[in-house]
Amino acid sequence: MSSGARLRVLSLATLYPNRAAPNFGVFVARQMEAVTRRGDVDLTLASPLGLPPFPLSLHPRYRALAALPDSEERGGVRVIRPRFRLIPVIGGRFNAMAVARAVLPLARRLHAERPFDVVDAQFFYPDGPAAVRIGKALGLPVSIKARGADIHHWGARGDTARQVLGAGQAAQGLLAVSQGLADDMAALGMPRERIALHRTGLDRTLFRPLDRADCRARLGLPADASILASVGALIDRKGQRFAIDALAQLPGAILVLAGGGADEPSLRARAERLGLGERVRFLGPVPHGELPVVLGAADVFVLPSASEGLANAWVEALACGTPVVTTPIPGARELITNPAFGRFAGRDGAEIAAAVAELLAEPPPREAVLRGAEGFSWEANAAALVSHWQRLAGR
Repeated sequence: MSSGARLRVLSLATLYPNRAAPNFGVFVARQMEAVTRRGDVDLTLASPLGLPPFPLSLHPRYRALAALPDSEERGGVRVIRPRFRLIPVIGGRFNAMAVARAVLPLARRLHAERPFDVVDAQFFYPDGPAAVRIGKALGLPVSIKARGADIHHWGARGDTARQVLGAGQAAQGLLAVSQGLADDMAALGMPRERIALHRTGLDRTLFRPLDRADCRARLGLPADASILASVGALIDRKGQRFAIDALAQLPGAILVLAGGGADEPSLRARAERLGLGERVRFLGPVPHGELPVVLGAADVFVLPSASEGLANAWVEALACGTPVVTTPIPGARELITNPAFGRFAGRDGAEIAAAVAELLAEPPPREAVLRGAEGFSWEANAAALVSHWQRLAGR
């Protein structure tokens, strides 16, 4: 254990915002900024950058990442960015080892200067196996946090499942954003007694009820239409296509999609094919600070995810007074515990349309919806995380 009162933590987060990708893992940044504001943790955040070999490295996306500084302070957090070799699409199974090789020399040097107390991973893959290797090399306890897709995707892939399970069995402490996700981790073979619940946070100064008419005016939306909003990457797992299918059964309603991703062309084509081109609005990636306007404009928030831990977007919608329609996955069942908070529906346009229609016919009072986000804050999230690290460090 290091000397002094402040806990020294090295945290790995391959998803962390930067100038090239400001929305990338913004929820991790908010958490770590809240940790730093406490004043009792000396935090170093390692956000390894995966860069492919030439000529893929010439792609604008990777050129922008390569131009980022090796280290900087963001929101009061010290961020370092070791580079590792990335093989897009087919190289996922190598990423954890590559991250460990990139971070370990720097971790050794920093640990020799001022010893760390804990090595932390903010995602289960590739961060988790890399953190276990670094922790073993430095003789330090390791914590790994599971958020959802890192377990449901990487924990099920044939080429990475063993790495995920091995890291979960080797780490001294594990975190899950929902009880359902903790159960999924235990079902894979991770020790249930080491898994603690760690809920997401919420910026209550940002996500709060706003004037609906003003929000709609800012987005160029009609004041008298029924508005559905969906926030998230445009990828198959998020299921925006089912929200588009539902829109076909909700005459006059408009669907606003905030986010970018590989599914955008197919989603646009689906909307046109169903004759909904004018009623589906693609906003692209929306800065996190502007999401309350999107959520505040909506009558209902729709996210037909195949899997989630406990989605930040659900909590943020409720904090804006907007009820949620989502799939009955475990994390959602832990949050949507009152009819005022929303409805459950399968990944099916007719089911989603019926759930939305119920909420439009009898909108729950905003005050009742807001209760769904009670207890969520980044301060509470940070306090729980620091307590977890302290237990691992024997503080």
